[in-house]
Amino acid sequence: MTSDKYGEILALIPARGGSKSVPRKNLIPLFGKPMIAWAIENALAAKYVSRVIVSTDDEEIAKVALTFGAEVPFMRPVDISGDYSLDIEFHRHALEWLDVNENYKPDMVINLRPTPPSRRPETIDKAIEEFHRHPEVDSLRSVHLANESPFKMWLFNNKGYMKPVATLENVIEPYNQPRQKLPLVYWQDGYVDITRPEVILKKNSTTGDLVLPFIIDEPAIDVDYPDALEPAEAQLRLRSGVRESNKQENEKVRHPS
Repeated sequence: MTSDKYGEILALIPARGGSKSVPRKNLIPLFGKPMIAWAIENALAAKYVSRVIVSTDDEEIAKVALTFGAEVPFMRPVDISGDYSLDIEFHRHALEWLDVNENYKPDMVINLRPTPPSRRPETIDKAIEEFHRHPEVDSLRSVHLANESPFKMWLFNNKGYMKPVATLENVIEPYNQPRQKLPLVYWQDGYVDITRPEVILKKNSTTGDLVLPFIIDEPAIDVDYPDALEPAEAQLRLRSGVRESNKQENEKVRHPS
């Protein structure tokens, strides 16, 4: 549906056919449905989302997407569907195709990756509401409190010696400081990202210059590796059945002490 208050909102679901870490992961069944189906159904259930389009280079994924109610008005070109292709490429392709072929110009573009299958439609709507309240920002990106601090991480230089990944102004050797004295850091989790179309088309970026944080208190397990499949399915089962309270779910998330 189109919301007069929030405008035309396009949900883009990226789904390449050539995943390496989990082969064909977008079609892997999780709790009775292909993984991509969960992203489609959650997007369709979000009350502010106007259109749900899957961007894929794969005919089988396209057929499954259509079966679960998404649109697939175009196929993503092979040259922007590789292992090292960037989000900006499929965003720009989708917007330019829709403009040229349908004269369609959304007010917001939401990136809903299939890999966190247990996201909630109401959380997508909350992100849209929050983004709408901040017309000055270029984008919104969902994050949750990181388990590890970059101030205690190291790189190896070309001689094999270590140097810290991050430094802090006016703090000597932050890697030797108690964790409690270090700034909190947040991990971008792919739950929901929103960008203004003009940022994509004019700045060639999916984030732009001003990025609004959207803190997720209920992280969804991200299926990037095979060992995440079983816990992701368990999380789907929990949230699709008798759901525990948010408090109980949040207690399972490790936060820095």
